Amino acid sequence: MMQRVTQAAQSRFLWHFTRNSSNAAVRPKTAILMLNMGGPQNTSQVHDYLLRIMTDRDMIQLPVQSKLGPWIAQRRTPEVQKKYEEIGGGSPILKWTELQGDLLCQELDRMSPETAPHKHYVGFRYVTPLTEDTLAKIENDSPERVIIFSQYPQYSCATSGSSFNSIFMHYKKKTAPKGIKWSVIDRWPTHPLLVKTFADRIREQLSTFPTEIQKDVVLLFSAHSLPLKAVRRGDSYPSEVGATVHMVMQELQNSNPYCLVWQSKVGPLPWLEPFTDDAIKAYVKKGKKNFILVPIAFVNEHIETLHELDIEYCKELAEELKIPAGSIKRALAPNDHPLFIKALSSVVQEHLKSGQALNPKFLTRCPHCTNSKCEESKKWYEKLCQGEA
Repeated sequence: MMQRVTQAAQSRFLWHFTRNSSNAAVRPKTAILMLNMGGPQNTSQVHDYLLRIMTDRDMIQLPVQSKLGPWIAQRRTPEVQKKYEEIGGGSPILKWTELQGDLLCQELDRMSPETAPHKHYVGFRYVTPLTEDTLAKIENDSPERVIIFSQYPQYSCATSGSSFNSIFMHYKKKTAPKGIKWSVIDRWPTHPLLVKTFADRIREQLSTFPTEIQKDVVLLFSAHSLPLKAVRRGDSYPSEVGATVHMVMQELQNSNPYCLVWQSKVGPLPWLEPFTDDAIKAYVKKGKKNFILVPIAFVNEHIETLHELDIEYCKELAEELKIPAGSIKRALAPNDHPLFIKALSSVVQEHLKSGQALNPKFLTRCPHCTNSKCEESKKWYEKLCQGEA
């Protein structure tokens, strides 16, 4: 279950890079900036990746962060490097995002010729290609319009918000390029084709269980947890993840028992619960024996699916609980599922047709937000998308 990259997928990766290099000189009419956290492509990048995370106050708030953040990054580097070694030496998130972007633009060129040619750009928050470097490439290509497209379907100030703030901070130091029309896709948690993609990934795994027990398999929708102080502040992430889960279960006609659970807690503060591993243990005590873990907030494979879910839970936790091998399975992330590529292209096409540059929700701060950068950022985006920045 570790790498989850089939021979067919590897062929598509190779095809993508061959095609992409041949089209590099094409000047796009519409640029699509795909934002995500990113992941180290090799173990030598792990320290800097962690350092950027631990010193980003939009992501995590620490006392004396300028000193404690670097110390935590240095201390955790060997442990995290070992995890990346166990999934093949690095994160595949860049490969998946590049492939998704290429397939997205092919679809858009066909669906929306009036805004073609389309070209995707990858902007990662904490590792190369860094968003600020990608913005320079976009400026050099001089497209007519740029769509900033968050690859987090559900919005959180710690993830989506940090990525959007990084663009604001980049242009705070310099003037945004003139003559480009900007717009933002900040969230899309209940898009019908995204929902169908998750449902299909679940059906794929359900079909591997014996027919007589399929209806009893517990679906555990696992998402990255969030500190409770962020929830109390008004972060919309928990409700948007819950909305995705609800729609997926409707698509499945409520075929199975299910629960929304949370993973990847960091530090001593209270976070959203129940945690994924604790939920599995509790259900086993209640007599449940078969599970499918569904990475409901991730659109491609990375450390939290390939290591935390596949190795730590599906393998090691199953052994600890002495339940049969294969009793805990994991639904694939959307990756290059045809329905997901259609979801991406539909989200962008609908955005283009709507004429709405910004979602009003994007401009609305959390009720208890005290982050002055957030306030400045939202005002700047409003001006940017009106051509006034």
